[in-house]
Amino acid sequence: MCMRCLELSRRSLLVGGGVAAAALTTGTAQARVRPQDMQPLIGPGFKPTDRDEQGLWQLMERAEEEIAGSNLLMNDPALTGYLKNLIGRVGGPAAQDMRIYLAHIPEFNAVMFPSGFTVIFSGLLLRARNEAQLAGVIAHESGHFLRRHMIRSWRDQKRKSDLLAIGSMVAGVGGAGAGVYLGDYVQLAELGAILSLFSYSRGMEAEADAMGTRLIAEAGYPAAEMASVWQQLIGEESASARYRGKRRRRGSLFDSHPSPDSRMADLRASAAEVTIPGRPYDNGRARYLNAIGPIRPMMLDDQVKLNDPGASQYLIQTLAQDGWNGLLRFYEGEIWRLRNRRDDDDRAAQSYAAAVVYPDAPADAFRWHGISLLKQGRSGEAKQAFSRYLVMKPDAPDAPWVRQMMG
Repeated sequence: MCMRCLELSRRSLLVGGGVAAAALTTGTAQARVRPQDMQPLIGPGFKPTDRDEQGLWQLMERAEEEIAGSNLLMNDPALTGYLKNLIGRVGGPAAQDMRIYLAHIPEFNAVMFPSGFTVIFSGLLLRARNEAQLAGVIAHESGHFLRRHMIRSWRDQKRKSDLLAIGSMVAGVGGAGAGVYLGDYVQLAELGAILSLFSYSRGMEAEADAMGTRLIAEAGYPAAEMASVWQQLIGEESASARYRGKRRRRGSLFDSHPSPDSRMADLRASAAEVTIPGRPYDNGRARYLNAIGPIRPMMLDDQVKLNDPGASQYLIQTLAQDGWNGLLRFYEGEIWRLRNRRDDDDRAAQSYAAAVVYPDAPADAFRWHGISLLKQGRSGEAKQAFSRYLVMKPDAPDAPWVRQMMG
């Protein structure tokens, strides 16, 4: 993975007004918008009639063609089908017209484009603790689409911006390097630059919050999970900054948000308004974990290799609030091992030892547990750990080396 290109893509996408995480973090209206006041302005089969909006949709059709051919997309029909069903539940009256793509990028983002197609990043699936949290992100973005915020922002930007600069961005989509792994990151960066034209106002963000809260409550989810997602994002960014001993990164998700506390207060107030006393609400946690289970190890592996121990440790601790398991303990150990500071070997060894107690411990947990035991001079116990590793992963590339370690 080209991390430099990932950073380019990340920065461009994070400043794009169409990014769900950025949209969740872009300012708060002075007065809270009530969910009951939000009515969709788009229905099933909507097609633009104004010439400028038709031109915008044509641009987005080109963007979707680029995305559909990207090597970053994950070929997982079962998971993609699950996401399509989810957007069908919380996408509002135009949900049947929305398309969804899943990209292998370890960032908390979901990009909804003005014509109604959505790109979900794998990092979002890792960070959502249940189906309701993921539904809240998608519903917020659906709120922007249903309230037609994109065309309103587009028209405002055209009045303010250099039309030649806009034309240059549009041309960049067609020139992106499709079909090449490096080119896919550059491609997303170009699309992120275009999305930066859709800079939502605080009033639009408040509308999307209210609309999204209403959509997930009507779908049977606890609406308070929208505020929980927002709080987790703030916590992860703060943990990353503290670890680095710096302020938040420039281009952070939260740069444009002046008051996180007021945003969360508004979301919680809206959640209380749309919650019907006595009605059962389901956060869909078991269903969600079943859907993402096959790729969860891959997503955790992606995260710890981002070399951001502060964010990774915060994320592991957040996910563990719903219960520790072997997978989370193993990747907790990986954070310390890869950081490789003083006493980190001991921390990693403790995590590996804790991981192998759980029935879902991955094979590599036994490998690293065995190595840790060897370092401690506990060769007999190390041999048992290595033996379990080889049973679980008999064709592992390092199997000959492990057998040699076993003597």
